[in-house]
Amino acid sequence: MRYFSTVFAELGGMLEYIGPMTAVPLLIAVAFREYSLLLPMAAVPATLFALGFLLNRLPRRKEDIRLSSAFCSVALVWLVFALVSTIPFILVLDLSLTDALFETMAGWTGTGFSLLHPSGYIPETLLFWRTFMQWIGGIGVIALSITMAGRGGLVQSPLFRSDSRSERILPGVIATGKEIWAVYVFLTLIGAGVILIAGVPLYEAIMLSLTTISTGGYLPFEGGLAIYESRLLEYLLIPVMIVGATPFTLYYISYRKRKLSLFGNEQVKLLLLFLAAGSAVVIADLHYLNSLPLTEAVRQGLFFTAAAISTTGYQGQQIQLFPSVTIVFLMLLMFIGGSSESSAGGVKLSRIAIGYRGILWWFKRVFVRTKVLVPFMYGGVKVPESVAEPELSKNMLVIILSVLTVFIATMVVLQFHLISLDVTNLVFDIVSALSSCGLSAGYVTPGMPFVSKWVFIIVMWIGRLEVIPVIVLLLGIFRAGD
Repeated sequence: MRYFSTVFAELGGMLEYIGPMTAVPLLIAVAFREYSLLLPMAAVPATLFALGFLLNRLPRRKEDIRLSSAFCSVALVWLVFALVSTIPFILVLDLSLTDALFETMAGWTGTGFSLLHPSGYIPETLLFWRTFMQWIGGIGVIALSITMAGRGGLVQSPLFRSDSRSERILPGVIATGKEIWAVYVFLTLIGAGVILIAGVPLYEAIMLSLTTISTGGYLPFEGGLAIYESRLLEYLLIPVMIVGATPFTLYYISYRKRKLSLFGNEQVKLLLLFLAAGSAVVIADLHYLNSLPLTEAVRQGLFFTAAAISTTGYQGQQIQLFPSVTIVFLMLLMFIGGSSESSAGGVKLSRIAIGYRGILWWFKRVFVRTKVLVPFMYGGVKVPESVAEPELSKNMLVIILSVLTVFIATMVVLQFHLISLDVTNLVFDIVSALSSCGLSAGYVTPGMPFVSKWVFIIVMWIGRLEVIPVIVLLLGIFRAGD
């Protein structure tokens, strides 16, 4: 418990800060006259704030917080948010703890999976709450990513200037969130304005923008995007998805300097490259292998590629009907994901860029004499070997652990799933969960096995925090028990 005293203190500060924000759905309950939901919804901010207040005042050790403790606090934040947020789903919809936690973990991690039956009645307040969870979780992930970038040697964020020797992460997340919230709200309003062009009602446009800017993918109404019968809406959602998957530091810098500064960034270039090349591949597959008319292949190819690479996860068609090669290709795009310092999931474009440059750097050094120094270049800057080596190792470690997570999760599900199933579709959905995407090839359904639900809950949690914080938390628990 001595080890976790500082962890609980960090966690308490975050819960106190975020708790009041979760009271916003109470306004929706009043607006739609769903007064019976006021008490269940009020229980969420009240519980979060009370927990934060108590944890923040527990006795703690005076020594500086360790990096491992900071990682533990980060992992616990998303877990506690998801657990407390189950209260209205259990009280109002009578869901089991497992199904409710699946729903809220998908919400806070921006995954977009859902076990709620599409034909069942869901109050407007709960539909808004699901979407709002993704929006708050989105800004939390952006702030966390920017804070962690400020501790690296390759990418230095202009938003994080605290003492680099400090290991405290959550206070940095709160400080960064305060810096970027105005930009986040502004982009959400711009997204709603873009969606309004398709003739979507104002309230629904705002809801769609909340879940798109946060790359969440929850649809705040039954029937999905198909109810609008609007191809224009799908095309308009594509740039909003890309905005959510672009580094928010660039928007912040553009806002401060009053000058747009996006297209010189390596991650933005990679994002647009993957979108263009990926769309071409998917369009060709759908047209030639699935015999779709070219116009329909273009519509679906562009939309699904954007939903995959941005990890927004909107789904308008049954992916399991796509050619197998297309399913695997979309799986790869989801695994890569969007940019660091954005709300997107996946292993991130920055890691792909760093890994690619690292491989070239390693092989270049093989072909030169020992005394010849081969510089590592990133962002047009020479990075010292003492910095490049550990940063490359950390980035490759995340990629390797992500692949290992997919493998273990697949094996566990196959072990307990007693009926035959398409392994490709299963792996697709597990990668989607790890990448906080939400596109489904059909495995995730309300009737999926109990063990599978828990596997997906854990994978969503692990994936949103990029594996390491959750592993550190589990190791900390085992060590504390020794």
